Amino acid sequence: MTIGSTLASALSGLTAASKRAELVSSNIANATTPGFGRRQLQVTARNVGTSGQGVAIVGVDRTANPALISDRRLAQSTQGEADAKSAFYQRIETQMGTPDQAYSVNGRVAALDSALAEAISHPESEPRLNSVLNAAKGIARSIVAIGKDIQAARTAADTEIAAQVQQLNTGLERATKLNVQIRKGSGIGQDTAALQDQRQQVIDQIAKIVPLREVPQSDGTVSLYTTTGGVLLDGIPSVFGFTRTSAISPPMTLQSGGLSGLTLNGKATPTSGDSSVILGGSLAGNFAVRDDLAVTAQSQIDAVARDLVERFQDSGLDTTRASGDPGLFTDTGAAFDPLNEVGLAQRLTVNLAADPARGGALWKIRDGLGAAVPGTVGNSALLTDLRAALTSEHSPASGGFMAGARSFSALASDLLSAAASNKLAAEGEATYAAARLDTFTSMEAQGGVDTDQEMQDLLQIEQNYAANAKVIKTVDDMIKTLMDM
Repeated sequence: MTIGSTLASALSGLTAASKRAELVSSNIANATTPGFGRRQLQVTARNVGTSGQGVAIVGVDRTANPALISDRRLAQSTQGEADAKSAFYQRIETQMGTPDQAYSVNGRVAALDSALAEAISHPESEPRLNSVLNAAKGIARSIVAIGKDIQAARTAADTEIAAQVQQLNTGLERATKLNVQIRKGSGIGQDTAALQDQRQQVIDQIAKIVPLREVPQSDGTVSLYTTTGGVLLDGIPSVFGFTRTSAISPPMTLQSGGLSGLTLNGKATPTSGDSSVILGGSLAGNFAVRDDLAVTAQSQIDAVARDLVERFQDSGLDTTRASGDPGLFTDTGAAFDPLNEVGLAQRLTVNLAADPARGGALWKIRDGLGAAVPGTVGNSALLTDLRAALTSEHSPASGGFMAGARSFSALASDLLSAAASNKLAAEGEATYAAARLDTFTSMEAQGGVDTDQEMQDLLQIEQNYAANAKVIKTVDDMIKTLMDM
């Protein structure tokens, strides 16, 4: 080996050691960076002619565990869907309250029952009649507030869907651009590991919205498909379409055309069911809230409102009312029409005839809503009948409640119990999804950058660097000796 080849070999060793040190420092610095793949230098013996002459850098490998990343992404999607549903049920339960809270429907019913009992004992007392009116208004306000909050939740879900569709389209465009950069870089021998890190971060964000599978291609690019077979990215990105609705009312549904559906490349695509390309993930979760969970909740609160109205609208109660007149609780002042049940909860009001603040008279609660003049102040018959209407057994006509007659208080309890049960189940799913995601995230982290190993590698690099430097120093001394001869 000549002096020149010896020097060249040592210099190649210094170059390789320097590059290794650079990669190790990058690995340590990014040990906790999401999407970062550990770098490892690939080298081979360099040959000049038939003899070896140092080391040649082949390239930089980015290490990752595709199977584990795929599992973690699916766990992210599952958690996104579970969180959307859990947040909805938590919101509804908070609005409805619990039976022991005064503002809940149960609390309002108990207040009305108590007010009627006190009024029965002293029907001549204006304050006690006023308590009955206020308690009735309290029930109406609670039911109206629940109905409005359900529609607010639908509107919020619709807004979130629009935002996620935009994020999805933006993410697919970014992944496409990174694919192009990686393909070009790989073609000219550039290190594309940093671009691959960026692409993984982008795909991770997409996976929170829609569960997906990543399929690597031979040119360094990747294709993306949903777990149900929908194409997200295959050379060119797919485009999702959605139109946000600023305010949603109970009759507005996807089936009626009142709400926007989802399109994929200009064609309508299902948002639920096994054929949905977005099955699972936060996007599907928000569609479920808007089009299923909230619609069911609305139907239940409407059924409760209907039961309340029909109890006090019964023709055998308060003979002063003309046929077809509303009872103590009304549909925006009118009698309830069974064909117009959707949204009744938001339209529930107390009969104006009994409200002095709106042109009515308190004594009509005692003497009849259709009475023209006050009756005997000591007559509590109607008040007794009103209390009986509230507490008597009555079968709900709608809402999907279990069959069987019950008091209005029991029906309200069933409503709150259903809300609490739904919330508990949704929270259980969300907790399980979070634990599963945490497990896969931890496993991925364990297979990532090991800082202890990196520090050991750094010590070895230091030794290699010193050895090559020693060779160069020896060659330098040899050259000086030759020059001095």
